[in-house]
Amino acid sequence: MAIQNIRVLVVDDSAVVREVLSRELGRQSGIEVVGTAPDPYIARDKILQLNPDVMTLDVEMPRMDGITFLRKIMQHHPVRTIMLSSLTPKGGEMAMDALDAGAIDVLCKPGAAYTVGDIIPILAMQIRAAAGANFGKARSLDLPRPAQPVAPAPKALLQTTNRILAIGASTGGTRAIEDVLMAFPANCPPTLITQHMPAGFTQSFALRLDRICRMEVREAVHGDSVIPGVALIAPGNHHMVLRRSGARYLVELHQGERIHFQRPAVDELFGSVAEYAGKNAVGVILTGMGSDGAAGLLKMRQAGAHTIAQDEKTSVVWGMPGEAVKREAATEILPLPSIAARALELCVENVPARMERP
Repeated sequence: MAIQNIRVLVVDDSAVVREVLSRELGRQSGIEVVGTAPDPYIARDKILQLNPDVMTLDVEMPRMDGITFLRKIMQHHPVRTIMLSSLTPKGGEMAMDALDAGAIDVLCKPGAAYTVGDIIPILAMQIRAAAGANFGKARSLDLPRPAQPVAPAPKALLQTTNRILAIGASTGGTRAIEDVLMAFPANCPPTLITQHMPAGFTQSFALRLDRICRMEVREAVHGDSVIPGVALIAPGNHHMVLRRSGARYLVELHQGERIHFQRPAVDELFGSVAEYAGKNAVGVILTGMGSDGAAGLLKMRQAGAHTIAQDEKTSVVWGMPGEAVKREAATEILPLPSIAARALELCVENVPARMERP
């Protein structure tokens, strides 16, 4: 029996973008572009007519913006959607709104910053991941979200925590990371986060988390100290790694080769945490496409760190955590609502009062 291609609808007001995406995606194995639309009104009719598996949707369009259209379509005829946004501050904010509205992932449109050659392999991966995504978890808001921190007493956390918490995620990860961080107290463990996301979008993501979470959340800057009460997010188009300077932890950013087509890559972060923090770290791999992070999480576990993988039931895409489980990189497999409490418990459990010197 032949495997059916993933049917894709491309929605963009630019005729050039529609033509390029249709042509290049049509060359990707297992993907068939069944139609295009220049605006949401025509897209609505095409969705009903063609019943696509996945839709790529431009954020900024005339007559009706992509966010408004996405909210409407998710109410009446849900479609797995990947949003394409311009690389601007406004585009980054709208990308976050798109994820809130039910988009499975966001990607930067081809242009001056990202060429078609950069975008198409990643977009093809996202389309394949979206087609197999746990769509209910991508769209629903029914997972428990603690109103109060599920943490040990703040005083004890401040006095004893030297462990670093490293988190990696991709597809569906923005919501999963938000759920974890919102359960943390203001004096959370030093936290490093790599989420697959383009440059510009990570800044908007960090600003949004900083507004709604108790701790400080910001996009990392080269040389930032890794300290309690602060969560650092790897900037798009930069790998983030952990380093030590005497008794101080800090982060460094670099633009080395993409890993698993990604920059930032979770493997790069986890590998550095394994090397420089070892048993004084906790690793968490959340929902995401592909296998990025599995090898790094295994290094962390082998270095003595406690490692957690999100379970399949609560993951939008069980690619990254599933691969970590397959490689026996995870000490524990937990549902998303249990991860924050367990990570905090591990970060204050049997931690030496002073950081060991290298």
